Amino acid sequence: MSTTTSRQFRRRTTRAALTAAALGLASVLGATTASAATPPASPGAGPAAPAASTVPFGIARTASGGAHDVAITIDDGPDPVWTPKVLDVLKTYGVKATFCMIGTNAQRYPGLVRDVVAGGHRLCDHSVDHDMTMDKKPVAYQAQQILDAQTMIERAVPGADVDYYRAPGGAFTPASRQIAGEHGMRPLGWSVDPKDWSRPGTQSIVSAVEGALPSEPTVLFHDGGGNRDETVEALRTLLPWFAQHGYAFTFPVRTTG
Repeated sequence: MSTTTSRQFRRRTTRAALTAAALGLASVLGATTASAATPPASPGAGPAAPAASTVPFGIARTASGGAHDVAITIDDGPDPVWTPKVLDVLKTYGVKATFCMIGTNAQRYPGLVRDVVAGGHRLCDHSVDHDMTMDKKPVAYQAQQILDAQTMIERAVPGADVDYYRAPGGAFTPASRQIAGEHGMRPLGWSVDPKDWSRPGTQSIVSAVEGALPSEPTVLFHDGGGNRDETVEALRTLLPWFAQHGYAFTFPVRTTG
């Protein structure tokens, strides 16, 4: 069985198990804390060994590396107009980013997913269709949104890894974090949000980032969901600004942190 086929089989099994158990997993997940890194052990058993693909279930909000490392994350694409423009800016400054893709967009524009991977960037699952009320929905629905999107993204670039899962609007639940982690995707948040999606003006985006940088920042931008010309121009200003202030570009933490 190929790696891709094996992953798809595990996802179908996960969805079937969730449904057949009438969402019984929810009661188990309710006891899972934000810092849990392994699935619950069976009663009477020793500590459960995590699956090879399991990553921590806690939400990552920092860049890997040191205090002056920054992770650039790009949400809601791929988009045929704005993703190529964002990729061009990143290439100009030699920056690698993490693209959090909506499954239906990845399915519609597989060539753009391939362009992202070819540029050395990382992939992140951002659900099938960006339902920001996912945290109010049944566990089986959350699983479908997460795992179907992962499949859609992987089909665009067979063999590529989807390293992270970012809940739309940050609508994580213990269940969604565990589902993502058990399928090799670290739940991914952010530490800086300039709200570029609201089109506040390029200078407002730039000022929001420059004035609110914690240690090891993970910064949220968008290449989908509307006109992103302000985001593109803000990146043209911010990427060299980061370099001038001693920051190095990296990816969000995945296995620790």
